[in-house]
Amino acid sequence: MTGPTSTMPTTTAPGARRSRGRHRHRAAGTTLTLTLLGAAVLIASLAAGDISVPVPDVLHALAGRGDPLTSTVVLTWRLPRALLALALGAALGLSGAIFQTLTRNPLGSPDVIGFNTGASTGALAVLLSGTAGYTRTALGALIGGLATAALVYALGGRRSTATTRFVVTGIAVSAILTSVNTWLMYGADTAVAARAAQWTAGSLDALGWEHAVPALVALAPLALITPFLVRTLRVLELGDDVATALGARVVRGRLILATVGVALTAVATSVAGPLAFVALAAPQIARLLYRRTPGISLPGAALTGALLLAGADWVAAHAFAPVQLPTGVVTVSTGGAYLLWLLLGPRRGGRKG
Repeated sequence: MTGPTSTMPTTTAPGARRSRGRHRHRAAGTTLTLTLLGAAVLIASLAAGDISVPVPDVLHALAGRGDPLTSTVVLTWRLPRALLALALGAALGLSGAIFQTLTRNPLGSPDVIGFNTGASTGALAVLLSGTAGYTRTALGALIGGLATAALVYALGGRRSTATTRFVVTGIAVSAILTSVNTWLMYGADTAVAARAAQWTAGSLDALGWEHAVPALVALAPLALITPFLVRTLRVLELGDDVATALGARVVRGRLILATVGVALTAVATSVAGPLAFVALAAPQIARLLYRRTPGISLPGAALTGALLLAGADWVAAHAFAPVQLPTGVVTVSTGGAYLLWLLLGPRRGGRKG
């Protein structure tokens, strides 16, 4: 009895270490693949358009060795939009991962439970007031998103965000705010309402460095803060009772995470309008790609969101040329198909079993 028992740790520990090593290698490989795909979509976005630019010339322009016309097309006209697609997609993917983890529900993303719609309400109020500017619009989106989060939390989740009531309350508040947004545009001046309607469709068209620089500056500290919140997120994922027993400050941790998640959504919404389903789909796709990682991988969700939005923007800009679609139309269309797949997934699994 003593011999086998004493040798068991020495025989299983190396196997466990090898297994963890394989999981880390798989995760690193997945991260590298997503990064390369994102870079490929970036280059494709810079190359395609009314003025076609060969890929070698794109690379020369990025390296600062392009001719004046190529450099203008690539660096001035196209690069801000392409970078914003990646950055805003990453922000939405991160926000979706935070809220889906907090609610422990794949439908608990900011575009479903109303935070995205609330950010749109705040931004619309600024746009329709006639005092629109990036800073004012971003501040309005942030205030609208935070106010909506506070309302949903007060009505549906005082004890915990991980309840069906919290998600259903968010969906109800989102429906109400959608009506408010429609009413705001209906009562506005025709020209202003038309401009606001174009914004609410969700579009990255005509965005330049004057939009990209403030957005990237706003997202940078949020991206730097997020890795420090991973441990808190993982503890809260275990449930409020377990998290409290482990010494976590549940209320404070949830508040900080929710504030960061709403801020990420608000920045994206203030720049490009509401881009639905990216925050919903990216974390769940990342969960499938990083199967061995506990919970939702935040870097994976960010990379997946960046790839989804950049790909959707390329389709919107070039797939139906010379017609350009709003990027939001593409994300809604693909997101609707994904949502059907998500809802029918358990039924498919049941048939297999």
